[in-house]
Amino acid sequence: MRVRRRSFALGGAALLAGCGFQLRQAPNFAFDSISVASPTATSLAGELRRSIASSGRVEVVPAEQQARAQVVLDLVSELREKVVVGLNATGQVREFTLRTRLKFRLRTPKGKELIPETELLQQRDISFNESAVLSKEAEENLLYRDMQTDLVQQLLRRLAAVKTV
Repeated sequence: MRVRRRSFALGGAALLAGCGFQLRQAPNFAFDSISVASPTATSLAGELRRSIASSGRVEVVPAEQQARAQVVLDLVSELREKVVVGLNATGQVREFTLRTRLKFRLRTPKGKELIPETELLQQRDISFNESAVLSKEAEENLLYRDMQTDLVQQLLRRLAAVKTV
């Protein structure tokens, strides 16, 4: 009985080892320094700078000194939207769709375009109840923060896909 259990355990471990499973690692970038240029100081730009710097492989250069960076990431625009998608029989709002749009491009300081202007979109649905306005407002803020984190992760994966500078 023990031999059978051990053989099943070893067989399961061998299957997991052979399938190629591996934890997600920090992205490898083709550049050594980056400058993040954004029209306004947004929380998304700050989170993006922190995420790039935390990889430990890339130096984040201040926007004022972007000439010494290998690449420049221009955050063209960031837009948050809240759209009514559902009403009840009396015309009161019952559901919203929250959207966050981010437009960006990647270029060298000399102007060579590495990633053309691209738009990333995240959206979440949220129900609404007028008797719980404060809790729904807190939920909305959490959803916007979650969408922002997802956008940063998508952007990092796109930056890692750039092979030559």
